[in-house]
Amino acid sequence: MRYFVALGEHEIPVDVTQHPAGGYSVRIDGKEIAVDSVAAGDCISVRVDGRVIDLLLDGPLPDVRFVASGVRGEATIETERARASRSLSRGATAEGAGFVMAPMPGRIVRVMVAPGDSVEIGAPLIVIEAMKMENELHALHAARVGAVLVKPGDTVEGGAKLISFE
Repeated sequence: MRYFVALGEHEIPVDVTQHPAGGYSVRIDGKEIAVDSVAAGDCISVRVDGRVIDLLLDGPLPDVRFVASGVRGEATIETERARASRSLSRGATAEGAGFVMAPMPGRIVRVMVAPGDSVEIGAPLIVIEAMKMENELHALHAARVGAVLVKPGDTVEGGAKLISFE
C-alpha cells in the first residue's frame, strides 16, 4: 500500500508490503528497507534495518503528533486511497484557476469536453480510473476549455495537468 508522509512542506511517498510470515518491506525513494514492529505499551517499537526506534503516535490520522528517538514533531500520513477519496469529494483540483490536475495516478477513461467548450460549475470534465474505480472530475468554476492535454487510454501521474482553461 502506498502512503504519503508529510513532514512540514516535505512529502515522502512510502510503499509498504506486509509479508505473510511477518515483517514488512518498505520502499522509500526506490530504496528497499526491512522493517518489523511490535506494540510496546503506548509505543510501537520499530526495527528499521537493524536499528530499533520507539515510536509514539498521538491523534487520529491523517494529522498526528509523534515522538521518535527523543524527537517530537507533527506529520500528515495518508493512504493513496484516502487521498483519492478526499480529492474526489472536492472535485477536480486546480493549479490557480488554469488547470484541472489528476488527483491521483491513473488511466484516462473518458474526456467529456473539447477545446473551446464553455463549462459551468460542477460540469463533468474527465473520468480517471484509479485503484479499479472510475472517478469523474468536475469543474470547480465556470470557464472556457483551452486545451485537453490527455486522451482516453493515457496513463497519468498524480498532479499531472489534464485540461487547461482560457
